[in-house]
Amino acid sequence: MDRSDPSDKSDRSDPSGRSDLSDKSDGALMKTVREESELFLIVGLGNPGGDYAGNRHNVGYAVAMEFSGRHGIVLRRKGKLRSRVGGGDVGGKKVIVALPTTFMNRSGEAVARLVSFYGAHPKNVLVVSDDINLPLGRLRIRSEGSAGGHKGLRSVIVCLGTMEFPRLRLGIGTGEAEAVTDFVLGDFTQEEKAVMRAGVERAAEAIKTIVKEGLESAMSEYNRVAESG
Repeated sequence: MDRSDPSDKSDRSDPSGRSDLSDKSDGALMKTVREESELFLIVGLGNPGGDYAGNRHNVGYAVAMEFSGRHGIVLRRKGKLRSRVGGGDVGGKKVIVALPTTFMNRSGEAVARLVSFYGAHPKNVLVVSDDINLPLGRLRIRSEGSAGGHKGLRSVIVCLGTMEFPRLRLGIGTGEAEAVTDFVLGDFTQEEKAVMRAGVERAAEAIKTIVKEGLESAMSEYNRVAESG
């Protein structure tokens, strides 16, 4: 079943009325990353704004922010990129982290701008999202694939013109079929929060492994079901 969410809203413009892309720091960052042989672009999907911050649909944001915090990457709003963006170095690799501010259904518009601006190759564009088809807290890393009913991933596929980009999905459990929208736009219960916290932390570790050791290594380690006990 396809998901509904508030993503049909227009992107919110920068209240300052100016673009951040003219900043010297942005120009320096763009020059630096384009000189790198390998640039990793990490994109966490979600809906912007406080009303959605704790939603199940926003675990992509949560994972990207967890990863950013661990590596000292500061995210700032970049109006023309329709995202909050920050850059840093992880294991000697240049990494850009982005949270699209376009709402879920239009995530691809932001991703396409990010890919064009930073010159990232699709194989190094890791998209992080929630997955209603995976058990709560379970990770699944893939090198490519379909949207699987996820509107944010579908938008990225359409705007990039390819399904050949890696993605990391974090399970949010399964809601009732007739109430999918309410489920994904609802907050986690107190019981679920502890499980998801561990899942978010594990996902941030998985991203570090992808950057430092490669996708195959991360899939081998993190796609396995954790043994109990």
